[in-house]
Amino acid sequence: MKSGFIGVIGKANAGKSTLVNVLVGEKVSIVSPKPQTTRDAVMGVLTKPEYQLVFMDTPGIYKAQNRLSDMMQKTAQTAAKDVDFLLFVHDGHGGISADDIQLMQKYLSGKIPMAIAYTKIDIMPKERILDDVKTLYENGITCDVLPVSARKFTNVSKLEAYLADKMPEGEKVISDDIVTDRSDRFMISEIMREKILLKFGQEVPHGIAICINTFEKQENGVYDINLDVICEKQNHKAILIGKQGAAIKEVSSFARKDMEKLLGAKVFLTTYVKVKEDWRNRPNLLKDFGYEE
Repeated sequence: MKSGFIGVIGKANAGKSTLVNVLVGEKVSIVSPKPQTTRDAVMGVLTKPEYQLVFMDTPGIYKAQNRLSDMMQKTAQTAAKDVDFLLFVHDGHGGISADDIQLMQKYLSGKIPMAIAYTKIDIMPKERILDDVKTLYENGITCDVLPVSARKFTNVSKLEAYLADKMPEGEKVISDDIVTDRSDRFMISEIMREKILLKFGQEVPHGIAICINTFEKQENGVYDINLDVICEKQNHKAILIGKQGAAIKEVSSFARKDMEKLLGAKVFLTTYVKVKEDWRNRPNLLKDFGYEE
């Protein structure tokens, strides 16, 4: 049997989380069109009779702008060191820049073997793929490049087989029934954050945190969940709440449906919006909201 850890790395919004979710077959990381959606290294486990692939989905690589984003970059760098293989996810639709090549060269020069998942091929001209692969090889990127579309499932099974072949021989490292290392409580907060990112787009920046106050299962089987949506400015709070509370009610309704699907039970959800100015640069608040150094 083959088994091992795969560090999934790449720039922000390259499609890492979407690809991991498709490979694992379950949603282990939230996704949105906005970069910097993933804030933690999230484990996703694919177990088959012949192999086990343990993916470490990491925050996107970009220039840190505050204490939180600096922590996210350190998380990505650490996760890329303690693995058997690196899967560099590149947004093929976005083209190839000198910065992309430099970043690939950085990870390719290390001791951990690497391949490139060239994603989003469903929304780009097919002839561009060969041109881009040629550009990569001409610039010293000599690892394998695998074109895929997670959204259309194109070449996903081929990528899975390729990664399985690259794993070392060994026993399973994770139990068969585990697909992620994250708790239900963590996933509940991520579901809420995902729905906010999807609904509000560019109206509300990334200064959103979710603080769960109550997460309890009642005797009747219903989960009682009480949480705070933390933002950084009063005008963001007004946007999140909406006219007569309509916006937060709508997004909470969408979130509750996914929470019930995750927990397999009814959810009674209570949501409040609070302002904590510049919380992303305040160590005590970062810790309170679950972001450890």
